[in-house]
Amino acid sequence: MTDKNTSRRTFLQMTGVGLAASPWLAACATAQSTSIPRRAQGMPWPNWGELPETPPGPPKAGSVGIAVVGLGGYGIGKSLPAVAEAEGTHVAAVVSGNPEKAAKVAAAYGLPDDAIYSYDTFARIAEDDRIEAVYIVLPTGLHAEWTEFAFAAGKHVICEKPMALTPAECERMIAASKRANKKLMIAYRCHFEPYNLKATELMKAGAIGAIQTIETTNCYTVGTATPADDWRLVKALTGGGALEDYGLYGLQATMYLTGETPSKVIGQTEWQTEDPRFTEIPATTRAEIHFPSGAVANLTTSYNMPGSNTVIATGTDGKLIMDPATYYDGNAMKLVKGDAETVLTPGASSVQFSRMVQHFADAIRKDVEIKTPGEMGLRDSKIIQAIYKSAQTGEAVTL
Repeated sequence: MTDKNTSRRTFLQMTGVGLAASPWLAACATAQSTSIPRRAQGMPWPNWGELPETPPGPPKAGSVGIAVVGLGGYGIGKSLPAVAEAEGTHVAAVVSGNPEKAAKVAAAYGLPDDAIYSYDTFARIAEDDRIEAVYIVLPTGLHAEWTEFAFAAGKHVICEKPMALTPAECERMIAASKRANKKLMIAYRCHFEPYNLKATELMKAGAIGAIQTIETTNCYTVGTATPADDWRLVKALTGGGALEDYGLYGLQATMYLTGETPSKVIGQTEWQTEDPRFTEIPATTRAEIHFPSGAVANLTTSYNMPGSNTVIATGTDGKLIMDPATYYDGNAMKLVKGDAETVLTPGASSVQFSRMVQHFADAIRKDVEIKTPGEMGLRDSKIIQAIYKSAQTGEAVTL
């Protein structure tokens, strides 16, 4: 998740419209020299993510060897452990632009020196039969390019969400998958998380009647970070910021709970360009999302609001409250019907990571249908761009 050539062409692709005088273009004109660049590069050791105390044991027969590309906090703290814990996968290689970091991670996972790749030597994985698949854990603005590289090397790909900056990039990734005849999966972890799976099951069963409204919040405060030190604040790496990164969980929840795709969106972005953190992206994005059934969702996501991670679905017969809704662990959920509240505990949220990676392995080994394919990522990218277009024009956008 680190790369970018902050070109105007890339920006226009990202927004999907030619905005003559918008905050997006104004921010872009002033930020290029102070932003993390749009290219895969070595970064310092992240401020979170732990390595195993002892290397994992030898892989089981038939295990899928995966190269993890990008060793940031999420890569070290979540992606690598998931690959090591899933029964059908193992860490076969690491790819990083920081040699010292790569060596430290490789040693922790018992990898030989020749299983360490840099971004410059990545193409050589085509000759490495130990690697069957690649897990892209780079900034969003690099997903399309590095997914194409991986397919060109003849490997399957699981790519972190969001899929890419624009629908056009998503389509490139899907086309590359088809050309290579290899699997493409987007790492939408909540589709494997017990609370969200149970919530979806309950909504399908009519546990609260017909859904009328859904309220989602995905917010936190980025502190003192700026585009010079946090890629999530760099337009060319993140797109529009909080919506793609964190609000996407709320957006997805509205769809798997209703079982529908939006028919219309109304977007609003709140800019604070005088704040050094938000010279390139809006601090907050809100959306009103309409569904064919008549259900309406209200989404709020922000990098400058108190921490919040909630989904509240209200129906004709009751209410489902998830708080927190989509955390890595420790999610909570209850059903409210009249004066009665039922707390539901369907399982440990932490299993979502290894279950997701195991599903990827099953898609490769058993040819099972991927639950979160590239087409889902493309769908979500189109909705996100529609929200931004609505915010920029002040008009509802029909999908």
